Amino acid sequence: MKTLAIIGYSGSGKTTLLCALIPWLRKAGLRVAAIKATHHDVRWDEPGKDSWRLQEAGAEPLLLVGPQRWYLNRVADPGNWAAMLASLQPEPDLVLSEGNQDWPIPRLLVHRAALEKGLRWDPGDDVLAVASDTPLDTSVPCLDLNDPAAIAQFILHWYGE
Repeated sequence: MKTLAIIGYSGSGKTTLLCALIPWLRKAGLRVAAIKATHHDVRWDEPGKDSWRLQEAGAEPLLLVGPQRWYLNRVADPGNWAAMLASLQPEPDLVLSEGNQDWPIPRLLVHRAALEKGLRWDPGDDVLAVASDTPLDTSVPCLDLNDPAAIAQFILHWYGE
């Protein structure tokens, strides 16, 4: 399974881009999984609910099952990215990860000029391209942030390599 991190400053449009890319990539026949990384603690339930109480009692992992979907909750081991990826079953063709800037995986850097910040990371071997709402002079391809179809084509080309 290939994994690509979508990275950039808060407010740069990472989630918006992912939501636009996923349908294009699925239309091309890929099974696409998404990982959303945050530095905040994540809870699927409210304190006092039964599944919350089971977690607090020490159940690990906890599977919360409803009529439309289920959630698997595990205690985080943030340094073990390989185990997190291995837990994605059935195995997707492509994992798009928002954030996870410390994972040693290829990256697509999202840049929005209105934030008035420079590139957060220097493009290098781990940055495949920059998606920007303004043209930039970079050592890697600069893709139009407002053209998700073209960005999806870039990802599909990379995926097929």
